[in-house]
Amino acid sequence: MAPMSALTRNEAQHRAQLLDVHHYAVTLDLTGGDETFDSTTVIRFSARAAGDTFLELKPDELRSVTLDGHPLDTASLSGNRLPLTGLAEGPHELRADTRMRYSRTGEGLHRFTDPADGETYVYSQMFLDDVQRVFPAFDQPDLKAVFEFTVTAPAHWTVLANGITTRTDEAAVADDKHATGARDATGATDGTDRTGTEHGDPGSAVWRSAPTPPIPTYLAAVAAGPWHSVTTEHAGLPFGIHCRRSLAPHMDDDADEILSVTTACFDRYQQKFTEPYPFDSYDQAFVPEFNSGAMENPGLVTFRDEFIYRSAVTDTERQTRAMVIAHEMAHMWFGDLVTLRWFDDIWLNESFAEYMGYQTLAEATRFTGTWTEFGVARKSWGYDADQRPSTHPVAPAPEDVPDTASALLNFDGISYAKGASVLRQLVAWLGEKDFLAGINTHFARHKFANASLADFVDSLAVHTDRDVHAWADIWLRTTGIDTLTPKIEVNTDGAPGWTLTVDRRGSRPHRIAAGVYDRDPVDSRVLELRELLDLDVPSDEVVSVGGPRPALLLLNDADFTYAKVRLDETSVETALRNLSGLPDPLTRAVVWNSLRDMVRDGELSPPEYLATAEAHLPGEDDLAVVQGVLAFARTQIADRYAAPEERSAALATITSIARALLRRTEDGSEPGLRLAAVRAFIDSATQPDTLAAWLADDTVPGGPELDPELRWRILARLSVLGAVGEREIDAALAADPSATGEEGAARCRAALPTAEAKAVAWQRLFHDDSLSNYLFTAVAQGFWQPEQADLVRDYVPRYYPEAVALGARRGPAIGDAAGRWAFPAYAIDQANLQAGRACLTDPAILPTLRRKLDDQLADLSRALHVRRP
Repeated sequence: MAPMSALTRNEAQHRAQLLDVHHYAVTLDLTGGDETFDSTTVIRFSARAAGDTFLELKPDELRSVTLDGHPLDTASLSGNRLPLTGLAEGPHELRADTRMRYSRTGEGLHRFTDPADGETYVYSQMFLDDVQRVFPAFDQPDLKAVFEFTVTAPAHWTVLANGITTRTDEAAVADDKHATGARDATGATDGTDRTGTEHGDPGSAVWRSAPTPPIPTYLAAVAAGPWHSVTTEHAGLPFGIHCRRSLAPHMDDDADEILSVTTACFDRYQQKFTEPYPFDSYDQAFVPEFNSGAMENPGLVTFRDEFIYRSAVTDTERQTRAMVIAHEMAHMWFGDLVTLRWFDDIWLNESFAEYMGYQTLAEATRFTGTWTEFGVARKSWGYDADQRPSTHPVAPAPEDVPDTASALLNFDGISYAKGASVLRQLVAWLGEKDFLAGINTHFARHKFANASLADFVDSLAVHTDRDVHAWADIWLRTTGIDTLTPKIEVNTDGAPGWTLTVDRRGSRPHRIAAGVYDRDPVDSRVLELRELLDLDVPSDEVVSVGGPRPALLLLNDADFTYAKVRLDETSVETALRNLSGLPDPLTRAVVWNSLRDMVRDGELSPPEYLATAEAHLPGEDDLAVVQGVLAFARTQIADRYAAPEERSAALATITSIARALLRRTEDGSEPGLRLAAVRAFIDSATQPDTLAAWLADDTVPGGPELDPELRWRILARLSVLGAVGEREIDAALAADPSATGEEGAARCRAALPTAEAKAVAWQRLFHDDSLSNYLFTAVAQGFWQPEQADLVRDYVPRYYPEAVALGARRGPAIGDAAGRWAFPAYAIDQANLQAGRACLTDPAILPTLRRKLDDQLADLSRALHVRRP
């Protein structure tokens, strides 16, 4: 069998010059079994001139193909390409009858059977080139077309798609988009299938979707199953949220919040953008085993169903869900209405949705502290990615994204977090009014079509006298992070005051604020803002400031730019002693980020960072800051940066912080903070007694009572410590026979500190190809533990060849998971680094796996550097 071929940019350009694609009519039969489904597609397109081209598909069986009524040779399919030779100029119609294979890896049409109730669900994930696993297509973003789906499904299922769907059998209710298991937004539950078919009855039904406006192939979407749905109408459009039936009570608990965030963001976008929402409905389906956070399919956004919370969560986590809702809705304009021409401009989708998601959420909902969470947690994703060898410009040169395989590698912290940070700096430099005016011009010029970086910059330039083309070149076409360091000189002529200059290591211009802070004269632990200085960096001007030298001078105080910030010697001392005395949580986030960078760059020792956390987190009132600092302390400092002999002390410090937070929250007034403290205590425990007692009592003294997430978290830690075994894990799974329970049990079994448990887990990871993407991740998360370095030492060199073979066999999603989760991250030594670097030269390695390994090895090298005396 010929290998699958990645589409090259040159091929896409040639095909776009030759073809106009008008319409896809896709017919799917989902009643034929557990392994495959039937897919029949009719494509109407036109050739602008006579020529040759090809169609892409990845069928289990290609039964027949006709072009303009004439059969084509199915044996001509080579890999994923069916040649279309001798096309005449003018209109054409292609019909293809195929059998396709369901996915268990979140690619193509994913099929999932819920262990909680035995119900089955399928949903599509067509990005980046996985539409070819569902139906044949001219698969590139600039051949947009109208899509219609016809789907045959079991009678008790509901089918969702990009356009409004209607069940066409006689029992169907016309115009009822969400027929099965629905309730309205007031909470009234009808309790039965509105079609009149009782749940579980045999037979099938046919659903048809309304035609979409022109959209790219990767955004076509369908989701089918016995969904539990909550529907409403807003702004004259049907809105719905959907989940598995076993999650129905949990979605109902949060339905008002989810829909409130959705409609508030929708209204805010309608105010910001002159182009109205371009699709006929807005559904949000929370689907199982989803690889990403969400996918912006027009009219049918899919989310990982972990966002339907079965257990208690912090308000920061609710804010994250809300941000993802806002992010995906922004894509309805950035990516769906106006689509990138080629994948070198993926930032036009992701950076804008990321920026708009955070900004709009802060403007339109109760979650007003979004930029603090971005600063302390999300932004570091971009900083870390930009310091690895695999970094790339926010907007890479077209030749650096030569094909779809390379395009897939750029969905990372650069395209999301750095891109959003850069846009925030653009707004600070340009002004929000001109920025929004440029965006609206961009939409008007390119709606339902495609655009590039040059098109966007041209739209901005219409509304400003500033040189946005030069700005784009220096911010979007370059890599790396500038470092900004203040230089303070106290006046020596006897006059009060001091001068400030900013040393910039890098090449970009920055518009920033510098915060000048003094100690409170009454309480020296508190820092007061004296003034904010507006600075342009670089500048030939020396800033003169009156009054005494400040206790702390903070560059980028409002976090409007993307740069490392260093503190002068006096400010470092003040930050370490008085960080919690700063008045604004975003300011504190900027300082914590600076300290984080200093640890990673070897300028602040891990014990000093932990001591600072121990001094200041117990008094911190911003939950995002607490969670962000604890996450870095636990997953990076304790597990990777601390030398082996320092790890016990690091865990003890984190436990001490958790205990202090638990004492602070005993009155029940801060449940989110208490939950964060309980989690930190569990994850850092080195002795099993307290955790075992909590598990036995099914509660934490003083609260909270244990819910499924906390039970599995405790059991996982007890598994690592060797305090439980298979019997306890089996009992926990019997009590929670859900998909999450299965993942929890798999994670716990892989974490058991026995040779037998590790051997079984390894076999599942690398030799059981039936393992779903989520179960693979769970087993990988359990397998490697810092406490078990000696037990798994012999598996470290085995990992590399087996990961390469696994990726080649199971494809990009599992290759990505193998690099992300199954990597031996806690083997911080030269032998692991050398073995990994040797693996990168293997010609058989999958591109997604190579990229993940490249990044992991860069982080491993940094950990070795931090550990060095």
